[in-house]
Amino acid sequence: MLPHHFRALVLGSSGTIGSALMRFLESHPHCEQVIGLNRHSVPAINYDAIDSIDSAYEALKTGPRFHLIMNTIGALHSDHFMPEKKLADLNASQLNQQFITNAIGPALCIKLFSQLIDPAGGIYANLSAKVGSIEDNRLGGWYSYRASKAALNMLIKTASIELRRTKPNVILAAIHPGTVKSRLSRPFRGDELGREPDVAAQEIFHTLEQLELKDSGCFKSYSGETIPW
Repeated sequence: MLPHHFRALVLGSSGTIGSALMRFLESHPHCEQVIGLNRHSVPAINYDAIDSIDSAYEALKTGPRFHLIMNTIGALHSDHFMPEKKLADLNASQLNQQFITNAIGPALCIKLFSQLIDPAGGIYANLSAKVGSIEDNRLGGWYSYRASKAALNMLIKTASIELRRTKPNVILAAIHPGTVKSRLSRPFRGDELGREPDVAAQEIFHTLEQLELKDSGCFKSYSGETIPW
């Protein structure tokens, strides 16, 4: 689906997977340009300052169109909370923060940055998580993370239906990156069980470049497997 020579935009380019994607794309022989946005870039993107999404879009909207946009921003835990193990652990602050980071911020990015994709053809992908699958939920727990990723999946699926009408040559996809050695996965044996970030970036890109227009609105694993909603 990607043209032979393409331009890319990575949101969350300072994170583990985002920075690995930047390295991969910077070395890719057919990637003419890759731009990375993060909390410290110019322009910056920071879900704690939600208006930064609009500012970043305004800074890029007059430039050349992109053929690949990858949003890697997300959070499972922070310095202030860990995933809930039981109902008694639920609190409004954590639920609110997880929805801002994993659903609201990404949704607003889709709203704006999808306008920057070349209408002749391109891919907009957002990192999701297999634990956001309602059908696949067999273990429970992780309430706010699961719910926020499930919300993200619905937003992606719904937006893909609209984009089929307004941008019929653009693919919108949710991607499960698997376990990657990162700060996010470290408390859950990620360093032991996870893949190297550079390996994950290659796998994610390979899956994305195999997508076809009929796949828009899909939920895929890094390996190309379709994940149930």
